[in-house]
Amino acid sequence: MGGGGGEEGEGRVQNVLVMRHGDRIDHLEPLWVGHASRPWDPPLAEVGLIRAWTTGKRLRGVGFPIHRVLVSPFLRCLETATEVIRALCCVVDDDTRLLAMGTSQDAVLDPSRVKVSIEFGLCEMLNSQAIGSSVAPKDNKWFPHISELEALLPAGTLDHSAESIYKELPQWEESLLEARKRYTSVIQALSDKYPNENLLLVSHGEAIGASVASFLEDAMVFEVEYCACCHLQRNILSNSSQASSTENFRVLTESGQTGVSYSITPEFS
Repeated sequence: MGGGGGEEGEGRVQNVLVMRHGDRIDHLEPLWVGHASRPWDPPLAEVGLIRAWTTGKRLRGVGFPIHRVLVSPFLRCLETATEVIRALCCVVDDDTRLLAMGTSQDAVLDPSRVKVSIEFGLCEMLNSQAIGSSVAPKDNKWFPHISELEALLPAGTLDHSAESIYKELPQWEESLLEARKRYTSVIQALSDKYPNENLLLVSHGEAIGASVASFLEDAMVFEVEYCACCHLQRNILSNSSQASSTENFRVLTESGQTGVSYSITPEFS
């Protein structure tokens, strides 16, 4: 990932990382669904927790500070974000010690380093393509109260003043095209809402695909690995918080570089 940004004022660069969650338990243990109370909302497998922690450690070295983390309400994303936040907030004398830590179990945190909130617009595609109709909640109650979801995030990091772009979940059976448009609009809206901050958005595979395809002309995404990241960057032309003071995003992630693989297929007239 490229560096840049962080300074206030004219010519500032904004960096936005769009990241997929880690390895989900139902993809490694198919029988998990049969005895789960919430089969539509699987947690991470142990390997997923480690992958998220490792990714978080890597993100400390991207060349710019991450000021704010926004996360999908699904459990696998909350657990991924938690591991990444612990890595970003871990207090160590030098990063060599951090690199030697295999898990976040003994991490000492400075929660003031990032602000965190839940964004419903970053949720999984709400359709039978992504979530089987047989496991989707019949009463349309997808999650417990948001306070229970927020309690899963590292203590002291939550930004209680932040308001979600989406006040509620999308309607069930949104189309693939609708979901992709949602991801693109939410990425843009969050970036415009916090133009003076570098963002990390923890979401789902289709969101990472949309972030590449929407901002890189003629790109076709064909693989998004667990904990894959897409790096978007744009210039902020002034101190104004209005969207008109920004340029369009550039995709800095090369195909295969951070778990996202895509091809460029120019159209011929």
